[in-house]
Amino acid sequence: MTFPRISARIGSIAESATLAVDAKAKALKAAGRPVIGFGAGEPDFPTPDYIVDAAIAACSEPKWHRYTPAGGLPELKQAIADKTLRDSGYEVAANQVLVTNGGKQALYNTFATLLDPGDEVLLQAPYWTTYPESIALAGGVPVIVETDESTGYLATVEQLEAARTPKTKMLVFVSPSNPTGAVYPPDQVKAIGEWALAHGIWVVTDEIYEHLVYGTAEFTPIVKAVPGLADTCVVVNGVAKTYAMTGWRVGWMVGPADVIKAATNLQSHATSNVANVSQVAALAAVSGDLTAVAEMKRAFDRRRLTIVALLNEIPGVTCPEPQGAFYAYPSVKGLFGKTIKGVEINSSADLAGVILDEVEVAVVPGEAFGTNGYLRLSYALSDNDLVEGVTRIKDLLLTAE
Repeated sequence: MTFPRISARIGSIAESATLAVDAKAKALKAAGRPVIGFGAGEPDFPTPDYIVDAAIAACSEPKWHRYTPAGGLPELKQAIADKTLRDSGYEVAANQVLVTNGGKQALYNTFATLLDPGDEVLLQAPYWTTYPESIALAGGVPVIVETDESTGYLATVEQLEAARTPKTKMLVFVSPSNPTGAVYPPDQVKAIGEWALAHGIWVVTDEIYEHLVYGTAEFTPIVKAVPGLADTCVVVNGVAKTYAMTGWRVGWMVGPADVIKAATNLQSHATSNVANVSQVAALAAVSGDLTAVAEMKRAFDRRRLTIVALLNEIPGVTCPEPQGAFYAYPSVKGLFGKTIKGVEINSSADLAGVILDEVEVAVVPGEAFGTNGYLRLSYALSDNDLVEGVTRIKDLLLTAE
């Protein structure tokens, strides 16, 4: 008998489209090309000094040179519990926290712990590229609930109910959203939470952009809106976006104690503890104030307004104003059927390819997020690069025939 070299389970996983675009942009830059990258969701700010200083000090402490508990440093778990009360308005204990190697491991741990083969998971599109892959890897079946710019990329209870079946075990709920920047208003968060509770559906909520909301929008933790969900909800979060710590790889799960214990058992065999120096840095981050975060937020807000205004000046492009995170998600369907530099545009992937090839600007096509006809542009880059990049795109798209 001949066995395949790669298992069907792993062979079915697609590469992260956002990381692929970012890697290509960085490779072109390394080759000396003047590429501007809107691909990766990564703040362009350095990690705040007080966090770096804590990590430097930890490097000299021999106790951090050894294994520590697989579920996280006890003091960090308590600090995350305290931060949850401070920022989200509800109380959890330290044994309801698992510290993970970034938000992606927190998501996989959650799906692997809660899902059995064939369990259905309601997932709103546009979605972050990792969600469906991680769900499927854990044996779950993503059931896509489509949204678009006409509703601000928000799903209704009616849409969710229409997608529910006897196999529906879970809802993935994300606000603020990657890739759209959409933020659910409090009353809609409450309605969705009450619907999930009434039907016994688990909620996995990704709150990693909780501090990045703008204008009159407000972040509403779903467990605070519907306290009854506390026993059937897992919150995924981390330090990456809020504190400009993408490379430090610290995330966490917050949920019922039995779920966290089971997920900790999984992690004990998969990776064991997160790097101790990173955990000490995360402890400084979540225990400190939000002054540095507020400064970054002001810059993101300025860039948000700039990128939306510039994109909406381009014929065939329509960009709703994002209310959170640091992404714009314009519709480019108005350019379908047109020809740009000899290439007929029939998809957002076609358009993203032409933009990179012709004007050396990297954007992520909407297909990566489950919706053809859109582009995702991260505005977590310098003001000058933002204006230059969108101007290059505009000049190119004005040549469309």
